Amino acid sequence: GLERDAKNQFSTFSNFITTINQKKEGIGNGSSPTQLVIPNIKNVRDLPPICLDVRQKQRISIDTLPQELKAPIPPEPSLPIRTKTVKDFQDDMEKAKSSGDWKAVHDFYTTTFDSFLEINAAFKKDTSSPFNTIEDSGINAKFVNVVYDALLNTPQDVQKSVLKGVINGLLQEWKGPRTKDDLRAYCILLQNPQFSNTSTYVIYAHLLRQIAALTEADHHFLVHWSKKISQRRFKQLVDRLLQFISLRLFPAKPEEFPPMVKCTWWIPSATKVLALFNAANSLISPPIISYTDFYNSTLDHIDLMEEYHNWQCCGNSHRFSFCQYPFIISIAAKKVIIQRDSEQQMISIARQSLVDKVSRRQKPDMNMLFLNVKVRRTHLVSDSLDELARKRADLKKKLKVTFVGEAGLDMGGLTKEWFLLLIRQIFHPDYGMFTYHKDSHCHWFSSFKCDNYSEFRLVGALMGLAVYNSITLDIRFPPCCYKKLLSPPIVPCDHNTLVGICDVALEDLIQIMPELAHGLSELLSYEGNVEKDFYSTFQVFQEEFGVIKSYNLKPNGDKIPVTNQNRKEYVQLYVDFLLNKSIYKQFAAFYYGFHSVCASYALLLLRPEEVEILVCGSPELDMSALQRSTQYEGYQKTDLTIRYFWDVVLEFSLDLQKKLLHFATGSDRVPVGGMADLNFKISKSETSTNWLPVAHTCFNQLCLPPYKNKKELKQKLIIGISNAEGFGLE
Repeated sequence: GLERDAKNQFSTFSNFITTINQKKEGIGNGSSPTQLVIPNIKNVRDLPPICLDVRQKQRISIDTLPQELKAPIPPEPSLPIRTKTVKDFQDDMEKAKSSGDWKAVHDFYTTTFDSFLEINAAFKKDTSSPFNTIEDSGINAKFVNVVYDALLNTPQDVQKSVLKGVINGLLQEWKGPRTKDDLRAYCILLQNPQFSNTSTYVIYAHLLRQIAALTEADHHFLVHWSKKISQRRFKQLVDRLLQFISLRLFPAKPEEFPPMVKCTWWIPSATKVLALFNAANSLISPPIISYTDFYNSTLDHIDLMEEYHNWQCCGNSHRFSFCQYPFIISIAAKKVIIQRDSEQQMISIARQSLVDKVSRRQKPDMNMLFLNVKVRRTHLVSDSLDELARKRADLKKKLKVTFVGEAGLDMGGLTKEWFLLLIRQIFHPDYGMFTYHKDSHCHWFSSFKCDNYSEFRLVGALMGLAVYNSITLDIRFPPCCYKKLLSPPIVPCDHNTLVGICDVALEDLIQIMPELAHGLSELLSYEGNVEKDFYSTFQVFQEEFGVIKSYNLKPNGDKIPVTNQNRKEYVQLYVDFLLNKSIYKQFAAFYYGFHSVCASYALLLLRPEEVEILVCGSPELDMSALQRSTQYEGYQKTDLTIRYFWDVVLEFSLDLQKKLLHFATGSDRVPVGGMADLNFKISKSETSTNWLPVAHTCFNQLCLPPYKNKKELKQKLIIGISNAEGFGLE
């Protein structure tokens, strides 16, 4: 909507910065925003710095305050009377387009955006009502949307008048306590589509700065008001902020912006405002947009480790780091941080081992630089448990696996095989550690009591080693498991502190035991007499080794009937019992096992969903990307058999594509880095074409006979991938 030479036109608005000192004089003389004299954009002067809410080594978030919190409310000034409606404005636009006379439209925009009072007069649903609650912003959203949608289709002088008015409004509102009308104006100005153009970034930056500098109570209102914005416009606001940050980091035309040293506050201000939208997004279930929509992939190209170290070392200062706002960092970037942090810990521990050897005048051994695990295939679990328990001090070293009696050299394949075999054995139903729920296709911890929970610690350590050594595991835990794994993300110093306990709800139980969750949901919505019809108490029963045992959900629970009045409490206690209390010792061992390997402040950056992706990979398949990155041995990518293969695979249903990936790699999920990180290889098998394809899952390798036609290849491939489980046909 802006002309190509808009930079020259709108660079004049940089006087917004230099007129701060002239503010009183300008207002005193009653000067119009259209009469401002503008210096060069390079001669900028910083406004007072924002005090960032930096918490030492903790995740930064915008705290949502209790609804009853009341900040001191300055008196609201009386608003001008403006009677124009959506229809009136649309009629004015139609007349202007047909006649070419834009005076009425120009006057409307000039007046409306001249001050915060005028913005409220135009867009407040009822100018006589205060609208001082978080539930209703009082903004006529439809009118705002219509006015902004039309703005970019107006002549340049109309658009310039809006920006001049915004400058005037921001200058007037720089000092003094904020009223709710001010907050409404900020909320409306943020939605201005002109701020997608880099020529307006100087003004946009100062708008963001003022919003970022608001009090926590004011942020509380903005967060709740923002969650009422439609999904499409909410996404536009987030994308606009992300684009602003990206272009400030890597400007296409550096001369468009002031020098970085003079506007170091731009990025912190934008990121803090983005945090408000992230907080609003997290208040709604399901969220307005996906958490991945807040990722800024541009940050993948900055020095992430410097950001991480700044965050670690300067957590209690006012120094900005993107790690304070981890929602903006992509999972790929977080993986880089975790891997490099892991490598540094590996190197540090290996170096210390070497120094200790030398100081004792002992001959150094290269094996001391690795976590060497030696196991017998016939005693896989017990040997692995003994090795990891005996070598706890070496868990942060690079993993190398040896199978006793075999001459294999571990170049990565033996390590992956060890993980696959161990996970397969531990999660077998006969082993009794985990229960597989067919309805949800996931495993959950067995609540059976035992004397030793060390094997649960082993599973946790395995997951930690997998993340540490960049191995994707074929594990099916529900999202709730990863939420518990980060509760808390850093192991507490006090061993009496409970770990692995998190807030759980019926939604969490649905992901594990959908049938039971449905029954509890029916109880909550039951319209009859719960006490008489269900005849239940605050007591649950579980079968353990053929014996039925009862547990009270609260003191004397067996004597407290479930009624219409207390059924919500009953359901909450029941869910908490199933997901927290009944498996506490099992999960605590699992928690400590994972954190014995992955103890790192980098875990503070992760969401539960991101931990799951690091452990198990992503469920989103892109077979075209796999085709582009596949390597060949004995075949060329132009060979007829290979062309048949990809024609067949790309036509497969998603279910068959997952089966193929599971058959060839041991998992139907994709590493964080995408299909390219699989290092998938197709090798030519010199066997008869009557044979089925064979997979070497430890090397992500598929051995494919040279089938004569596409039909035969498809038939043999489907039989192979549909009837092989684990190592059954390897």
